[in-house]
Amino acid sequence: MNINQQLVVTFLVLLFSIVFFGINNIDLTLQDQFFNFTTHKWVLFWGEQPYKFIFYDGIKKLLIAFAVSLLLALVFFRKTKLVNDYKRGIIIVILSAIFVPFIASSIKGQTNMPCPKDEIRYGGIYPRTAVWQDYTPEFKLHHPHKSKCWPAGHASGGFALLSLIFLFHKRKNKIIAGTVAMAVGWSMGLYKMVIGDHFLSHTIITMILAWLIILLITKIVNKIYSL
Repeated sequence: MNINQQLVVTFLVLLFSIVFFGINNIDLTLQDQFFNFTTHKWVLFWGEQPYKFIFYDGIKKLLIAFAVSLLLALVFFRKTKLVNDYKRGIIIVILSAIFVPFIASSIKGQTNMPCPKDEIRYGGIYPRTAVWQDYTPEFKLHHPHKSKCWPAGHASGGFALLSLIFLFHKRKNKIIAGTVAMAVGWSMGLYKMVIGDHFLSHTIITMILAWLIILLITKIVNKIYSL
């Protein structure tokens, strides 16, 4: 498929996923496996080490360092053959590293969807709801502050690495890049699931959204280069 076809398909898959997870209990079925209803504790405590450093603080710093290193290479080594050969892909990766987490975080700031740990089922105060549904006026009166858990912001940084597919030229390297990106994104997403911060759907939707944003960035960059 060309990039326009991929954009349409990805957008439709995103819409389907939002509706699909909003009308069934797959999220709850899986999330129950990470929660002990007797002790009312998750598989992992959110601050437990070394998991927090590996899958949260450490990986975030590593992703930021990676994006910054590409930016520095683009600025200070732009005349070298290596950077010139991969310049377009580097720009796509840098823009993806910025805009994928930014857009995901901006959306989650508006959706008012709770984390698993905030839902009544797991000891919280929020009722089960879909993203297109609203809370009762009484609930909103007593809980005016928005919950910010949909989609998954943390994993978006990992899934932004899917842009590496557009950095490399050879098919083999593209496959390796995509595999690494999925491994990083899902390790970040699964960590947030086992500590009660996100449902499966949050991570899946973030992954699809990330790919949609990357495709848009790639289309724009390619358009500029063709002028």
